[in-house]
Amino acid sequence: MSKITVGVIFGGKSGEHEVSLNSAANVMEAMDTSRYDIVKLGITKEGQWKRYCGQIENIRQNTWQEDKENIEEGFHVFDQSGIAAEIDIYFPVLHGPNGEDGTIQGFFEIAGKPYVGCGVFASAVGMEKTAAKELFRQAGIPIVDYIAFYINEWQQDQEAIIKSAEAELGYPMFIKPVNMGSSVGISKIKDRADFIPAVEKAFKHDIKLLIEKMVDGREIECAVCGNFDAVGSTPGEVIPSREFYDYDSKYNDGDKSRVIIPAELDSKTAEKVKDYAVRAFKAIDGSGLSRVDFFLEKNSGKIYINEINTMPGFTQISMYPKMMQHDGLTYAALIDRLIELGFERYEIRKTRQ
Repeated sequence: MSKITVGVIFGGKSGEHEVSLNSAANVMEAMDTSRYDIVKLGITKEGQWKRYCGQIENIRQNTWQEDKENIEEGFHVFDQSGIAAEIDIYFPVLHGPNGEDGTIQGFFEIAGKPYVGCGVFASAVGMEKTAAKELFRQAGIPIVDYIAFYINEWQQDQEAIIKSAEAELGYPMFIKPVNMGSSVGISKIKDRADFIPAVEKAFKHDIKLLIEKMVDGREIECAVCGNFDAVGSTPGEVIPSREFYDYDSKYNDGDKSRVIIPAELDSKTAEKVKDYAVRAFKAIDGSGLSRVDFFLEKNSGKIYINEINTMPGFTQISMYPKMMQHDGLTYAALIDRLIELGFERYEIRKTRQ
């Protein structure tokens, strides 16, 4: 049986560049080299594509671009067939804009190549938090109250937006970029003095912001894996090292943030989380994988969906692979399964163009 050539893409122009490097390094280290030939494709923060032939650890340490001897400068993303002909399937281990938002997925679709993960629509909607919320609402999944606004609206009338948020949501509240993941650009604000600095911070990452009412709840997550037959994993719980699960508590605080798998939930609540996760996945037309994040309100026990991540982190401390491992799918087997699902989706769709 001949090997499958997998183009693993890492880096990217988004604020989650470093997270992608770590995730991709883990993915490549877990891949069975008796089954796969790995083509390492890095995208710099400036958007340049480079084929890298050096050590995976250099990718994790973000020193791969300094390893000039192992960078194939002549590599072309396009060739006569449209995209590097030697690659059988792409695995875009990219987080955030230009990687998880449907753009690179559209590139693969135009090129007619199989790829791992959600398609164009699901990726775009999953990244655009307000659009996702409305689809979740239509699917009967409770969402957190929110308002959203663009940068031009903020520039025209800051006071009106502040008053609207105070009246509709009340303090404390969260301000976040609409199109960003890994908690980049998010702030928890407790009073009006925090408002403008939080907005300015978030606008560094997007032109549209989201303000959400704070739910005093536990942070529950559920992995979804599959295509039409998607299933939800045993839910896990995140105990953040900080006031909320921000970028630093996810990636920079080591073992200070804790995860509990399975989450300590009664069976009815656990099943409802799994049901909501699969419904959310189907609501955005998901395929392959996603991690769905929820709040479990402490006083009422009510479940609210927070967001869906169509290319969740694959670092050593990431919840998605940990939840799948708990349910019996090892890290290496998970990679195999995701590649199989990518081919499966491609075969189903290619005859219906």
